[in-house]
Amino acid sequence: MTTQARKSSKAQSGQQERRFVNPMGAEVKTRDEAYAADQASQEVTAEALQTGAKLQLHNGATTFELEVRYNPNTYPFVITGGRIVSGICGAPWEITGGSMGQQLRLTAKRTSQTPCAATITILGEYQNPPSYRGTYGFDGASTTFRHTTRYEV
Repeated sequence: MTTQARKSSKAQSGQQERRFVNPMGAEVKTRDEAYAADQASQEVTAEALQTGAKLQLHNGATTFELEVRYNPNTYPFVITGGRIVSGICGAPWEITGGSMGQQLRLTAKRTSQTPCAATITILGEYQNPPSYRGTYGFDGASTTFRHTTRYEV
């Protein structure tokens, strides 16, 4: 919420007219209305606390396509779910958690009945251009294979 003084005929007589703006930038009549909108925006559902990103994990000829859901109101961003949709044995896999920030930590489990590993752990360190370099492994290991994971545009 912001307030601004506006010059008017009242301002010339020593009084200032106040203008109130809510968090979305819309002008409102009172200070209470501006803060009420801020309070209402804090009462959101869990679905509203998620956004998505597409990532690609590269290891030589192997490429995993990841669709990650995370909470943008935290940092490091808390990974709340998603899927590894292709490139991995038994795709799709369910992303079960992790975080993204200066470090990447992502865990997932296989959802199909194919004879593949049951879990994967991906670790990485942020680098420029925007990507993570690190390691991943299956069934409890996390350092078996090297990777570079980049944001898909």
